[in-house]
Order: sequence, then C-alpha cells, then structure tokens
Amino acid sequence: MKTLEAIHDPTFTGRDDYSPLDRFFISLIRDERDLPFVYLTLKITLIMIPIGLGMYFTSGWWFALLAITYFVVNNFVFKGPFGLMLHCTSHRKWFKAELEGLNKYLPWVVGPFFGQSPETYYSHHIHMHHSENNLPDDLSSTMYYQRDSFKDWFRYFWAFFTRAIIDLINYFIKRDRKNLARKVALGEYLFIGMVIGLSFVDFWATFMVFVLPFILSRIIMMMGNWSQHSFVDPADPGNPFYNSITCINHKYNHKCWNDGYHISHHQRPHMHWTEHPIYFQKTIDDYAKHQALIFDGLDFLGVFFNLMRGRYDVLADHLVNVNNMFKDKEEAIAVMKRRTQRFADNWQPEVAMAMA
Repeated sequence: MKTLEAIHDPTFTGRDDYSPLDRFFISLIRDERDLPFVYLTLKITLIMIPIGLGMYFTSGWWFALLAITYFVVNNFVFKGPFGLMLHCTSHRKWFKAELEGLNKYLPWVVGPFFGQSPETYYSHHIHMHHSENNLPDDLSSTMYYQRDSFKDWFRYFWAFFTRAIIDLINYFIKRDRKNLARKVALGEYLFIGMVIGLSFVDFWATFMVFVLPFILSRIIMMMGNWSQHSFVDPADPGNPFYNSITCINHKYNHKCWNDGYHISHHQRPHMHWTEHPIYFQKTIDDYAKHQALIFDGLDFLGVFFNLMRGRYDVLADHLVNVNNMFKDKEEAIAVMKRRTQRFADNWQPEVAMAMA
C-alpha cells in the first residue's frame, strides 16, 4: 500500500499570457478554465471529422488508409478526452447564455462521431444516474452484480446495450419528466435513422464512422461506470465514500479532466474539474474515516482489469492507506472483497440502516 504524498493531477493557476485568440475564445465561454475544451473541439472538428467524412468519397487503398487512421485517432487520441469533455460540459454549461446554441455543438454534431447519440448521455448521466446515485432505481446500478466477475459484467453491459434507451424513456415517463423522455427518444432514434440512411450511401464508411464508435463507446462507458462503482459497502451504499472510488496521480487525469476523482464528483457534481485535487486534499480525513478506496497510479480501466483477474493484491499495492485506515494489506483486501459482493435481490434500504 502507499502513503499519501504529492498530488500531480492538474489544477488551475491564473494566467496573464493569453494570446488574442485565447482572449476571443474566453469571451465566448462561461469559465476561462474551460479554454482547453475549445482547442480540443477545434482539433476534433478540423482533423478527425474530415478523415471520417473522407471515407464516403474514397475507395480501395485510400479508404483503408482513412479507415485505419480514423480508428486510431478516434479511439486512441480523442475518445477519452472528448467523452469527459462531454461529461464536464453536461454538468456545467460551456458557452455563455447568449450563445446557448453553441452548447448543442458537442452532443449534436461532434458526439455522433464518437458513438454518442444526442441528448442521451446528458439525460442518463445528469438526470438519472446522479439522482439515483447507484442505488436500486439507478438504471446503471452495479449493486445486483458480483463486481469482480466478468460474467456479471457482461450481463450488466448487455442489459445496458439492449435496453438502456427504452428503460430510460420509461424512467422519465414514470417520473412525469416527459420532456426528457422526448429528448432521449429524439436523439437516439434520429441517430439510428441517420445511420440507416447513410448505410445505403456507403455501408462500410457508415460502419467505421458511426456504428463501430457507437459499440465501443457503450462498452467503455459500462467498463468505466462498473469500475467507478465496483466497491459498494452494504452498510451505506448511498454514501459516495462507500460506493465510489478515487484514482489519483495518473496520466488519465491529465488527459481526461480529473475524471479519476469520482468520490468528490458524486459529493459535488457541479464542481469544476480543476478543483477536485484541492478539494480532495482538504477533505482527506473524511476518506480515512470511511476507509474510502483511493488508488494511486491506477486508472479506472486498470481497476477494471485487475478486478476481472481477481488481482486484489495488485489493487492493494496501489491503495493509499490514509492515516493508516487499514492495519495491513490483508485488511485492505478483505474490505475490497466485501464491497464487491452482489447485493441480494430483496435488499432494502432499511437493511443498510440496521448494518450501519
């Protein structure tokens, strides 16, 4: 296990060296700390999207070259940063009120190239997942699965992949939030209609540009959410310290806007991405009090793959033992194993209250 030392994840320090172009973009957005989002969006728009669209106008070796390039650029350069930029801008509107239409650019124009159907991510994540907090009414809850089992993860993924949109629409209808239900239906089915229509234009271009990213995106999202909520304490499963994890000091946080700070994200969903490392250090004693799981040098996918292999020893080696909250490695492993156990189908909130 590790001791808590320096935090190397990104924070914001004021700047006085903005270029004229920087200042122009800052005049459009609500928060100067989100300036990197502007440049990332421009790179995707000017580099990746033209490569994808180019496949509709080429064939043979040129098509193969563009397809390989698009696959690499989409999945290994831009997918993670884009996905978490979409996450951040879903929680905190990006452009100023007088430019509200520009807030639709990421979900409606860029998102489909990453397999993100418009409006569905925002509605699912903001208005369902954060409201339900991985508890039983959360459509992406991990509670009723054995969370170190690949078989259970596949069941979890398959349920999401095949039923997520219908379940989400029904979720909003039952809660009399019909506007959100309409947005989800509109975004998902317009995306599907677009894909079907473009398949008649060029099936393989459509498959590479939209269908494959759609499949991979939903796999990665379910791996991420599973890892973020793999360890759930039955004594208090609604407490972010007991149902989420934090990953620090990893290049993932530099590439994906401090997404590793999932405990503090569930505590304060609208906190700016640059503030998490500071808030984490200010509240570190609370982490120790709850034996919260903090992984140093490991990201969510690292947690996922080690769980699937049953490598609790590797996970324990990356755990931060704040204030000696674990007496030894064996206790840390025992806590992790306890928190990955599947909840009984008849679990009720009062059971947790009795255990607490």
